[in-house]
Amino acid sequence: MSKTVIKIENLSKIYRLGEVGTGTLSHDLNRFVRMNILGQDDPYAKVGHVNDRTAKAEKGELVAALRDINLEVKEGEVLGIIGKNGAGKSTLLKLLSRVTSPTTGSIKVKGRLASLLEVGTGFHPEMTGRENIYMNGTIMGMRKWEIDRKLDEIVEFAGVAKYLDTPTKRYSSGMTVRLGFAIAAHLEPEILVVDEVLAVGDAEFQKKAIGKMQDVSQNQGRTVLFVSHNMNSVKSICDTALILENGAINQIGKTDKTVENYLTNFVKNKKTGVWYNSNTIQEVRSNLIEIKTCHSDNEIDTVFKSHEDFKVLVTFTTDFNEKTKPYLNLHLKDSNDELLFISNFSDLDYKRGEEKYQVECIIPGNLLNEGFYTIGIALTYLNPFNVDFSHKEVLGFQIEEDLNITLNDIRCGYGGPFPGKFRPKLKWNVNS
Repeated sequence: MSKTVIKIENLSKIYRLGEVGTGTLSHDLNRFVRMNILGQDDPYAKVGHVNDRTAKAEKGELVAALRDINLEVKEGEVLGIIGKNGAGKSTLLKLLSRVTSPTTGSIKVKGRLASLLEVGTGFHPEMTGRENIYMNGTIMGMRKWEIDRKLDEIVEFAGVAKYLDTPTKRYSSGMTVRLGFAIAAHLEPEILVVDEVLAVGDAEFQKKAIGKMQDVSQNQGRTVLFVSHNMNSVKSICDTALILENGAINQIGKTDKTVENYLTNFVKNKKTGVWYNSNTIQEVRSNLIEIKTCHSDNEIDTVFKSHEDFKVLVTFTTDFNEKTKPYLNLHLKDSNDELLFISNFSDLDYKRGEEKYQVECIIPGNLLNEGFYTIGIALTYLNPFNVDFSHKEVLGFQIEEDLNITLNDIRCGYGGPFPGKFRPKLKWNVNS
């Protein structure tokens, strides 16, 4: 039976919005004495508060980035951590890596832990790549001869041999990520913690990194914690997946089933959305964006048959005038967070005096393959150029094959699953 290498009990992390400290010197001293000398919990932490990103926060309000997390990770396990932005994924990894301390609860780690959380984390910008390799290895508790033995492998994997003796402040973000991952993976940690920084690297490096994590876990028996929005990567390397939602564990289980439930719930909860533009830095031209998916009869839904058309309706207000022209941009991504296409619209006949407009984009049937999809949207002005609104995941929907229609209507005459991003029904001719 595998032994437990990470044990988390009743873990919570509280942040106070808009200010540092409790607000009074006496309370700050009381907190310091209780937490740092007596070893007690924060007397001013209100764990009941939920990190609700849709609600407006008040200055000084306490928000729980993590709430009552209890988790055990076994030796050799590869755990994927998924969830929406702001769910608490990066906070959990920072607590594990001791970048920050918990408000309540405890974390017990058995073994040497290496982490790659953000671009450049743990690097001194004035030191060369070589010096940073030795510094990071020393921090992990390795001796110089151990680092010497791994140096060539690290440099070759990162592909930075030409710049090894150049200060890392001159490295691009991609080079920094490659070197940081190479150090973390090759200095033989018992536990490897990787945040979604791999998205910065190119496709070739991402493939190498995923292969290295698989090798570390499967062949070397080491533990890996992996945070990513790329569901394909999570499914390819993780035995178990954990869903974080509003700072709490929503579900944990086998990766395939957990990812499927996450995507399904995302689609169900993304039928429609309304956003009020709160941008006070730049000139605000629109103050309301509403978007929804619906059938041709305007019935709101998130599940569509593969052969049927459906609409994406966007309603927005604008103070359009003759000098500005809004462009509406729609981004479609698949369940692996890969961009399939971008479509924009700028031909609306805007009229002076009118402020509210509704635009519909028709996605034709017999185009998309079965699966889950997300829609992002942006409203821009090109005179002058100004992004007035942008959101990556405003809607979700699912495409299903309709097995009740005749074989002649089914694409390719087959109703089962097909590989590929698209599955169009194209026109074919036979020439004798």
